[in-house]
Amino acid sequence: MPPHCLQFISFLCVNMDVFVAQLAQTSIWEWIAVIFGVLQVFLALKNNVLLYPAGIISTAFSIVLLAGVQLYAESLLNLYYLVMSIYGWAHWHRKKNLPPLPITRTEKSEWLITALIVIVGWGLLYAVLRHWTDSDVPAWDALVSSAAWAGMWLLANRKLENWILLNISNIIAIPLQFHKGIFVYALLTAILFVVAIFGYFNWKKIMKAQRS
Repeated sequence: MPPHCLQFISFLCVNMDVFVAQLAQTSIWEWIAVIFGVLQVFLALKNNVLLYPAGIISTAFSIVLLAGVQLYAESLLNLYYLVMSIYGWAHWHRKKNLPPLPITRTEKSEWLITALIVIVGWGLLYAVLRHWTDSDVPAWDALVSSAAWAGMWLLANRKLENWILLNISNIIAIPLQFHKGIFVYALLTAILFVVAIFGYFNWKKIMKAQRS
């Protein structure tokens, strides 16, 4: 076998051992947040109302977990998710028989609002994290949440491009969570990244069907 192949295999083995050791040290808070987070994703794909209680459990544990590793903006973001999960659960029962808003593309004026949410949100979060917390990654943490806020605004308005903003948030969050040592939670975010890709193409298909 060529030497460079042996070196690559050795690298994988060493880092796999490190990864397994780190998994063994994963806290119960992280496991619960991830298990119910994955459950929420699959229930959402099945359009099952139980996605909301699963989401409530996942986000409640995520708030504590993320604050514990100084990711305060992501913790605040999960607090918002928690409130919206409670609201969504109640709203589901009241409006489940009504048709949803049609899926549309984001217009220029809406892109301007989206950009403002990202820029202003990032600035405010960065200032708070930089001056009033002990965060060691204020810019990074703020960007994850401001991009997610913009994505959620587009999602609320049934805009196709919400998946793009949410995945910008996810792709930034994954290395940040690895940096903070919450490896299982980073894997959950990676799963959400993949789900968002499928979500984009599924919504695109639905949008085309609406026009026919």
